[in-house]
Amino acid sequence: MAKSINRLSSLAVSKASKPGLYSDGNGLYLQITSAGVKSWLFRYMKSGKARAMGLGPLHSVTLAEARMKALECRKHLLGGQDPLDQKLQSAAEEALTQHLSITFAKCAEAYIEAHEAAWKSAKHAAQWQSTLSTYAEPVFDKLPVAAIDTGLVMKVLEPIWRTKTETASRLRGRIEAVLDWATVRGYRTGENPARWKGHLDHLLPKRSKIQKVEHHPALPYQDLPAFMEQLRTLNGNAARALELLILTATRTSETIEATWEEVDLDAKTWTIPAARMKAGQEHRVPLSQAAVALFEEQKRISTTAFVFEGGKANKPLSNMALLQLLKRMGRRNLTAHGFRSTFRDWVGETTSFPRELAEAALAHTLRNKTEAAYARGDLLQKRAELMEAWSSFACP
Repeated sequence: MAKSINRLSSLAVSKASKPGLYSDGNGLYLQITSAGVKSWLFRYMKSGKARAMGLGPLHSVTLAEARMKALECRKHLLGGQDPLDQKLQSAAEEALTQHLSITFAKCAEAYIEAHEAAWKSAKHAAQWQSTLSTYAEPVFDKLPVAAIDTGLVMKVLEPIWRTKTETASRLRGRIEAVLDWATVRGYRTGENPARWKGHLDHLLPKRSKIQKVEHHPALPYQDLPAFMEQLRTLNGNAARALELLILTATRTSETIEATWEEVDLDAKTWTIPAARMKAGQEHRVPLSQAAVALFEEQKRISTTAFVFEGGKANKPLSNMALLQLLKRMGRRNLTAHGFRSTFRDWVGETTSFPRELAEAALAHTLRNKTEAAYARGDLLQKRAELMEAWSSFACP
């Protein structure tokens, strides 16, 4: 009588090479593909249908191990269970377990990678990573992102909410964004424990109640003509950049990163692209006669695409250049940004130019939605008159 089980031997298995199925009995087969790949297969009938389940490749599963696996499959069948369905279910449960075990740190890393292309600079992404890794990740540790609750969020925020309010507020927003991302990706469910309105606003005091507003030190507008006279005696790109910043009421980065491509001296305009603006909108700056003269002077000595070249070739001035200049001038009490306040005070206290004109000159976003809806133009011609008046005051 022919042998019905354990038909194969280890030697026969190793020598077999012809593509096909070689039965060991009781549903276990050695499968050889046309490419010569050997693997184990368990074949059976379930509810009148023929099914087959892979038990692994020969290089990883021996004949003895394959027989044990086949035995387990037959036990499942005796118990009324489909071994293939059991295998698929186990794989799905394992995948779900791994899916739900992803940590906050991994989610934060993925969130930053997905969004950093839309951020203005690599510095912004670095700030995100720095605040999250410094304050959040030590508390969340290696916990699954699904396990993060209000108590853990409060454990992160409470120690710094009163002492580092600005940092804590940004941190809360970043945690909320990462958790929202994790929810959409299916890594967690339920409400976001880092949300502010209707949740953390009941547990933490408002920023306005505990944070003092720190204004940039500004020069009184009455002292500006004398300051400009001193500034104009100094040589160098930093001095000229600060002079232009004052004449145009622009921000530090907008000024030091100015390129000749943005400047149209014939039209007397300097168009700062949206990517370099805080509000993300293109800003046209009308140039006064003094500003045009400054650009023309820089044009004569410029050798790069930047109006104000820094210490490194083909690079603009550094962010610290203007602050260092003010220190050398004995003006440690001032910041370059503060001259925007000087300009705003001068407009409000000494001129009849309307408020919205000054706000447009400073490239401020109008908070009043109705007012903003009607402000479709950039008031360039009227701003040109304002900036000429400002220039005449600053450089009499």
